Amino acid sequence: MRLLLTGAGGQLGSELVRLVAEHNEERRRGQIDLLACSHATLDVCRRDQVMAATLSFEPDVIVHAAAFTAVDACEEEPGRAFAVNALSTRYLAEAARLASAHLVYVSTDYVFDGNLGRPYLEWDEPAPLSVYGRSKLAGEKEAGQSATVVRTAWLMSKTGANMAKTILRLGRESTGELRFVDDQRGSPTVAADLAAKVLELAIARRPGLFHVTNRGEATWFDVAREVMAAAGLGPERVVPISTDELVPRRPAARPANSVLENAVLRLEGDPLLPEWRESLGRLVAAGLA
Repeated sequence: MRLLLTGAGGQLGSELVRLVAEHNEERRRGQIDLLACSHATLDVCRRDQVMAATLSFEPDVIVHAAAFTAVDACEEEPGRAFAVNALSTRYLAEAARLASAHLVYVSTDYVFDGNLGRPYLEWDEPAPLSVYGRSKLAGEKEAGQSATVVRTAWLMSKTGANMAKTILRLGRESTGELRFVDDQRGSPTVAADLAAKVLELAIARRPGLFHVTNRGEATWFDVAREVMAAAGLGPERVVPISTDELVPRRPAARPANSVLENAVLRLEGDPLLPEWRESLGRLVAAGLA
């Protein structure tokens, strides 16, 4: 199988590169020929570059993991947000059709407004609150009905900027209190777990919309306490606050509840990802810079 990956330097992309290497080392058959593209090697906002890379490589599958994920920055740069998160997906969907390739697009829990009193199913109606959420929803539409769309949430890994690394940095820099919001609920997800399921869906070329997160739900206060406990830094230092108490206030609105129910995987009898505390504990134990 030939796989073209965008966003190869990001949290999910880095884990997919590692998994493909492991896959190829462990198996004599079913090797994956990977073209891993970072922003330095492929500007997904350039149609000519997308077409050239795709039509020369002739992939069987394209995994579009490149994204502009800085939620507050998206509010200040909506043009860039829609170019990276939506228009690039149009180009990749077009290239996929020309190359007879299957497209996998990675989306977000922020397509929802957070007003539902239960976890969100794949069939619930999106209503994003932010530019980031609107641009990712636009990307889902550009991917088309034949694509695989994977919504995930609250991603954490050893690569790039993420909340787990921020919590550890703050915990190590001082001995004082750490204030984290306790009124935003979501589905913490470790990138290594997500990558395994994304690769599985990509190899199978299963079309449709899938919610893929670690099992369980939490607030950022819960996540901060878990990270601090796993690192031996004193979880009692973490203090709950409300979103309204954040200083400075964030430009982008966050959904109060963006917990994703992995309903399609569950109904189809697919193995679900591990519970988030289990995976987060392994991540912290492995060492976060």
